[in-house]
Amino acid sequence: MTRITTLADTEAVARRAAMDISRHLARVREERGTAHLALSGGFTPARTYELLAQELRDWDGVEIWFVDERCVSPDDEQSNYRLAREALIEPAGIPDQRVHRMLGEMGPQAGAQLYAIELSINVPCAENGMPTLDLCVLGIGADGHVASLFPGAPALSATAEQVCLGVEDSPKPPPQRITLTLAVLRAARRCVLIATGAEKRAAIAAMLGDPAESVPASLLARERLAVIVDDEASPPA
Repeated sequence: MTRITTLADTEAVARRAAMDISRHLARVREERGTAHLALSGGFTPARTYELLAQELRDWDGVEIWFVDERCVSPDDEQSNYRLAREALIEPAGIPDQRVHRMLGEMGPQAGAQLYAIELSINVPCAENGMPTLDLCVLGIGADGHVASLFPGAPALSATAEQVCLGVEDSPKPPPQRITLTLAVLRAARRCVLIATGAEKRAAIAAMLGDPAESVPASLLARERLAVIVDDEASPPA
């Protein structure tokens, strides 16, 4: 069952998300010594990351991964890595060797292939061989997409063994991207999805409905999904 938390505004959402993420990472690190955290881009996650850099005082043992990336240079304004670096990685003092960025500048196919290998080598895998991230931070598009998994896209039909995919025709620019597959997101021990603003209300409502490829967020593993929204994004009761 999906756990939904509704708060007054964007700042309250970011603070609650930062607190939840910090507590989960601390607990995982205490249990296993290492925690694997995957980040998304976007305005609301950016504020969460700024607060998270202060909330979690000790980042030893936390490995940083990415849910998706645009095929641009790491210094490009559209780069998810750049956003995370400026909001979280540098303020928290996380060393480069524990930051695993998607090499978007290599193009979608080569970048996805390399990232799948890196994940499979460095992240503990389940019995089916799927890397199991400890926590994925997700946003949601007004169309219900998560990561770079868009409604009706071929990427939603990836096989259960595929870890990372190149996207050539994203409906949002830029068209070329790299994304984790739905199988990896579903295998994660926990996902935190953050949404704010009235333009996300319909997407949140659709996500909570019947699973459908027309709403990729509805295909997440709901028993391990926490949703944090503000009043404007909260669907009608």
